Amino acid sequence: MSEAKTLPPMPDRLSTDPRSPHYAREVIEQDVGIRFNDRERHDVAEYCISEGWVRVPAGKTVDRRGNPLMIKLKGKVEAFYRAAEATGAAAPTDASRSA
Repeated sequence: MSEAKTLPPMPDRLSTDPRSPHYAREVIEQDVGIRFNDRERHDVAEYCISEGWVRVPAGKTVDRRGNPLMIKLKGKVEAFYRAAEATGAAAPTDASRSA
């Protein structure tokens, strides 16, 4: 009836900006969740698991081109697919590379 959809592997670094070299459309199209310091964040624009940081908008502040100003927060980063977590399946993550 319905086929099991294979999810692409979760990259170590991912950005939501299409101009970034770390943008991956096939991953962004899925429902990706980010846990930062054991709390789920919904405003993450870019993350790096191995280096342990996320970039989030700094409030409503924008630059002269209208893009939000980003700040880098350091801590424990975990990326996961929300669909895989809801079904109880093991989501592929690169969290094993973080020290």
